[in-house]
Amino acid sequence: MDFKIKPIRHNQLNELQAISIETFTATFGQQNTADNLQHYLDDAYNLKTLSNELRNPDSYFYFLYVDEAIAGYLKLNVNHAQSENMGGEALEVERIYLTSNYQKFGLGKKLIYFAEQQAKQLHKKLIWLGVWEHNNNAQHFYEHLGFVPFSSHSFWMGTNRQTDILMQKSLKG
Repeated sequence: MDFKIKPIRHNQLNELQAISIETFTATFGQQNTADNLQHYLDDAYNLKTLSNELRNPDSYFYFLYVDEAIAGYLKLNVNHAQSENMGGEALEVERIYLTSNYQKFGLGKKLIYFAEQQAKQLHKKLIWLGVWEHNNNAQHFYEHLGFVPFSSHSFWMGTNRQTDILMQKSLKG
């Protein structure tokens, strides 16, 4: 499977919105009410919000392409763009999503390795992320890649308060 990871450009905003909504809905749609899901999608993935995120110099967006088709995307944050105050030596993987037809091919691992490379290029010593407390498969995936739980934080899915387990990995060299 031939893949490439490329920075997302502002003129790809509509593609970013579409894949964001598609992958988030596929991942969390069954576990949330339609109203709560729609409220979250309208808030997090509207064009103005995504445009502002793309313009943030401390956030980095990448599309994963497989044979020229967009298979997933990645959002990385440093400094004040991080969703938690982790300091200047940390890089956050805020979003990592694959479309359903590209899952189970090892592409998630490729995106994490890419994120680690980016962190090292930015001289970061730590990479971290949040994973929904009920997403056991993702937790095991990250643990397999060397991440360990260290805390948690809450977020709102519409009117439903939910919890992410925060996981981190120290970077060497």
